[in-house]
Amino acid sequence: MRIDIITVLPEMLEGFVNESILARAQKKGLAEIHLHNLRDYTSDKWRRVDDYPYGGFAGMVMQCEPIDRAISALKAERDYDDVIYVTPDGERFDQKIANGMSLQKNLIILCGHYKGIDQRIREHLITHEISVGDYVLTGGELAAACIADAVVRLVPGVISDDQSALSDCFQDDLLAAPIYTRPAEYKGWRVPDILLSGNEAKIKQWEMDQAMERTKRLRPDLLKK
Repeated sequence: MRIDIITVLPEMLEGFVNESILARAQKKGLAEIHLHNLRDYTSDKWRRVDDYPYGGFAGMVMQCEPIDRAISALKAERDYDDVIYVTPDGERFDQKIANGMSLQKNLIILCGHYKGIDQRIREHLITHEISVGDYVLTGGELAAACIADAVVRLVPGVISDDQSALSDCFQDDLLAAPIYTRPAEYKGWRVPDILLSGNEAKIKQWEMDQAMERTKRLRPDLLKK
């Protein structure tokens, strides 16, 4: 898959997209992540991409023209499944959305900044608005990084053990069961005996029971789904 991220701070994302799982995915040829500096698409000699809002509201607003130019330039090269705008008032991002996005081929993610983007861009060019939580960040770069990471790791072959991704928290609207590794005892803290028993059926049942218990205790809202 290919993800194009439009931002006024590409340097903020360069290190992130070229490390760890995202770097591995790109080296394997399973994903491409391209960063585009929005300032490259402005006709303003000072490379400004924002202006004061009409109506006398506070803050600065990202202008239509550079965003339209950036998205149009990308669309001229290929078809995109979604043009995503990361914004606090978008749809809450979750594992189900990540799963669906991982099946798509080409995505654009637009990072907002300042007070946000001109509403006309949202009405005419954006196909999906996503929020990573009910809080406001200085810009959309961190949100775009979260989305890219959550989506790319689900692409088959990116993680060596595909089952690992499928057993993560939220895949079935449950929190994951506790996990342990060697040694079996440390400072008197023991791994549950069931996990050392080798009884696969009982271990699976323990895993489900623990997942249900943790979800009920920590995230009861998930059980309503």
